[in-house]
Amino acid sequence: MTDRALLTGISGFLGGHVALQLLESGYTVRGSLRDLKRADKVRQTLQRAGADTSRLEFVALDLMSDKGWAEAMDGVRYVQHVASPFVTSMPVDKMDLIRPAVEGTTRALDAAFAAKVERVILTSSMAAVMYGHPKSRTAPFTAADWTDLEGRDINAYVESKTRAERVAWQIAERHGRTGDLAVINPGAIFGPLLDEDPGTSAVLIQRLLNGSMPAAPDMAFTMIDVRDVAGLQVAAMTRPEAGGHRFPSGNGTFSFMDVTGILRAAFPAYARKLPRFRAPNWLVRILGLFDRDVRGNLGELGVFKRGDASDALALLGRPFIPARDAIVETAKSLIAQKLV
Repeated sequence: MTDRALLTGISGFLGGHVALQLLESGYTVRGSLRDLKRADKVRQTLQRAGADTSRLEFVALDLMSDKGWAEAMDGVRYVQHVASPFVTSMPVDKMDLIRPAVEGTTRALDAAFAAKVERVILTSSMAAVMYGHPKSRTAPFTAADWTDLEGRDINAYVESKTRAERVAWQIAERHGRTGDLAVINPGAIFGPLLDEDPGTSAVLIQRLLNGSMPAAPDMAFTMIDVRDVAGLQVAAMTRPEAGGHRFPSGNGTFSFMDVTGILRAAFPAYARKLPRFRAPNWLVRILGLFDRDVRGNLGELGVFKRGDASDALALLGRPFIPARDAIVETAKSLIAQKLV
């Protein structure tokens, strides 16, 4: 019998890629969905991507409900807790993001450790590492760093990821299982889409390609390919050195203008729609009055952060996929799916 991994969030962008790599590695995958009516679509999506889905099964779980979590752990050796709300437009009530992130993490980890699951892999974010610090900081952020929720310009998403990861470590400590939790902290995730859902990160590329961002804000973000994040998630299940550690993960920091330059070179047919200049900060702040995506991230204007991903690179055991390739693959997918 093959080892079974419970994977929450299997229908999402990252979850689908984690499922692919788990299946390719020979695991049985039990994917969680809020609605099992989506199971056929997920199965078909993975089959189109080349997966053997004979070892794929599904279970209904909701981050906001206790129902089914204990039963879902039956026969499970590893848990991949990927599911968590991810948005660029901040909600009116921040608890709409924070509550499911924290409660879902609590349910997943309590159930996993109660069932004596061997290891839990949590998908956190660089949002839990590098926010709320002085803008003047130039030193790379490491696994020892935590977002300061009392610091400047903390939005609901950043708070949700930080609180959820803090809770995960507290639960692991309460169960005496700190060494059996590993956390992956990726930056913005790009790469090939598996279906017609662009997710959240890909919307940034979509907006650049469709002309809805006439000028680029002075913002930059740490970037990583989805295939590398999935590889880290799978490697962290069995590598002894992963237990009890966080893994900030990114392959460089890129501005919107950097991304625009990559897209212009790779997709000249879209060059006229791409931003041609960087917008002054005062203009971006005015735009934020009307654009929720911009408004929720105004605190990042003029900020350039770097992360130290050396531990993640060692865990992955190979070089990261170049960021250019991740951007280009995202754009190719959006074009193929007729989303731009």
